[in-house]
Amino acid sequence: MPVHMEFTSPTLKALCAAILILLAARPSDGAEADTFAGFIQPTLRDRCVRCHGENGRAKGKVDLLKFGSAADLGSDPELLTDLIGVIDRNEMPPEDEKQPTPDQRRRLLAGLKAILREASTRELPAPTTPIRRMNRFQYNNAVQDLFDLKVVVFTLPERMLREHGAWFQPASGKMPDNVKVGSRPLGKSQLIERRLANVGPFPQDLRAENGFDNRADHLSISPLLLESFLKVARSIVESPDFNEKNCGIWKNFFAPPEKGANVNKEVRGRLRGFLTRAFRRPTAKDLLDRYTNHVVRRIEGGASFTDAMKAAAAAALASPRFFYLYDRGSDVAKAPANNDDLDLASRLSFFLWGSIPDERLIALAAEGNLHRPAVLRTEVDRMLNDRRLKRFCDSFPSQWLQLERIITSVPDPRKNPDFYFAKYRASMHMMLEPLLLFETILVEDRPILELIDSDFSYRSELLEAWYDNGGKGGRRPPTVIPFKRVPVNDRRQGGVITTAAVMTMTSSPVRTQPVTRGSWIASVIFNAPPDPPPANVPPLEDNAKAGDENLTLRERFAAHRDNAACAGCHNRIDPLGFALENYGPTGIWRDRYENGRKVDAAGKLFRKHKFNDPVEFKNAILAEKGRFVRAFAKHLLSFALGREAHPADEPALDDIVEHTKADNHRLRGLIRQIVLSEPFLGTRPEGHGSASDR
Repeated sequence: MPVHMEFTSPTLKALCAAILILLAARPSDGAEADTFAGFIQPTLRDRCVRCHGENGRAKGKVDLLKFGSAADLGSDPELLTDLIGVIDRNEMPPEDEKQPTPDQRRRLLAGLKAILREASTRELPAPTTPIRRMNRFQYNNAVQDLFDLKVVVFTLPERMLREHGAWFQPASGKMPDNVKVGSRPLGKSQLIERRLANVGPFPQDLRAENGFDNRADHLSISPLLLESFLKVARSIVESPDFNEKNCGIWKNFFAPPEKGANVNKEVRGRLRGFLTRAFRRPTAKDLLDRYTNHVVRRIEGGASFTDAMKAAAAAALASPRFFYLYDRGSDVAKAPANNDDLDLASRLSFFLWGSIPDERLIALAAEGNLHRPAVLRTEVDRMLNDRRLKRFCDSFPSQWLQLERIITSVPDPRKNPDFYFAKYRASMHMMLEPLLLFETILVEDRPILELIDSDFSYRSELLEAWYDNGGKGGRRPPTVIPFKRVPVNDRRQGGVITTAAVMTMTSSPVRTQPVTRGSWIASVIFNAPPDPPPANVPPLEDNAKAGDENLTLRERFAAHRDNAACAGCHNRIDPLGFALENYGPTGIWRDRYENGRKVDAAGKLFRKHKFNDPVEFKNAILAEKGRFVRAFAKHLLSFALGREAHPADEPALDDIVEHTKADNHRLRGLIRQIVLSEPFLGTRPEGHGSASDR
């Protein structure tokens, strides 16, 4: 008997029957067919309200009678967004029910999306990013840029891909064929770099579930962490390495003025530019007065000019004006008109550079010109060609791909002896491959579809041996690792999905984990993460039970997924995971299991694209390329805004996909459209920066 799709959301459960009837209904002819009054409302009233509204009955706590207009339906954006999603992914109606025709599904989706667009434009409040502090990565970058430091503030193990030799040159538009790189703490020597002595970092900020480490809802501050900010600020300026040699602004900020100079005037002039940069907006007179008076009093009390300026610098670093990020235009009394542009400058710089705006961005914002589409496009292009773009590459792709999971991957050494060498692991090499692919697509402005299927990659000798010879042979340098660009002629390789890194981190020590792999595909590639499994359902044992030794993994799972509470999610994610079953626990290709049974990777994507192997699975994803582009854009928008995507952002995502279609969805073009989007600009369609200005 076919198993119905199950959803943990009571609202979606309650609406399943309503959706089925609504989809199966035959719409009337004419323009009214896609409208709420002409199609949606009558169907709900005629077919659904006896269970969801009449006589006080409201299964799943859903009263469909309350939706008396399109505006009523639009007032529940979460429900409306979920509804659009399950219909669009062919998850509803359940597979064993009568399905709507493609035209019926299309017309319903168009109608629901129109309601959501209208609601997001006119009725829903514009979502804003809550106030939050800088994360550790951003703080390090901001301090480096503020003082023009030639060293890092503190070592960041979250920077997975270490550049050796300054080969990252985005303005060239070309990645070199040979690069030398290092990886994070899987090789301890990679943490050795020039940094400020005696400066201890505050704790690492973890990635939000299905999100990023810059999410506002994760970046609160406790009294203990606030104390850490104060200590770090003092330790930075007191470090023996904080000197003229390592600090680029030393001569113009910390060095004493010439004899006879007006100290008050000199201090004020130096602080004005410094505080403008630190606080990302022109310095108000009263604020400048306070800092100036503080420095002058210290000098008059016997402190040296340099030490007094260091005290002011430390005070700035410990100020919430520095380490807090938030849009200030809406909460500043009699805010100047350029506040929106100043907020935009910070939003843009923390998106692409993970740091404070440079002087040019602040100047354009202070003039009120940054929001103008032509100016903004020029600035985005300038920033994309700046070496500071490496910070975007050091944060977004590794978190999007959830690569931190590979750090804890420990394949069984008895089955995978080649994975381990000396005190290191092959995962040092594995994690760098997808990151180098991402950087190449960005620098060379290639289509993001190459993240799914590329005809090139970057490999070390170890990785070449891994893919071509089952891990046997190949040099295994533990620190600075040479990688070279190689053609990929076998489509079982290429792209990020089938890399050894992803296959290894989604496996247990002894076997592949199709559910984990399927969940990764759903979350990362399609941005539709499944709900957590019920707490009372035990996971499948790694080792087969007695009598099950000759079963395939798919056959063992068939019994496990009989639980009705699990079937819905398994129906959605299992085909995604089993599509990759030919890749063993460390990403090495296999045709058969250890028991001799043939691997079965067949399945169907979105209940309409059949596939029999990973290559056909890639073809199926590419057949739905608009879906992947939109999902990727949603990840990117969430990272850019520092918050979870909101239903009100959905129409903007549709526009972003449409505007990048003509250019084959190239990555730089996608980034430009993110910046020009209404959520990023903080505007409504009638405001500046609307889609018509692009």
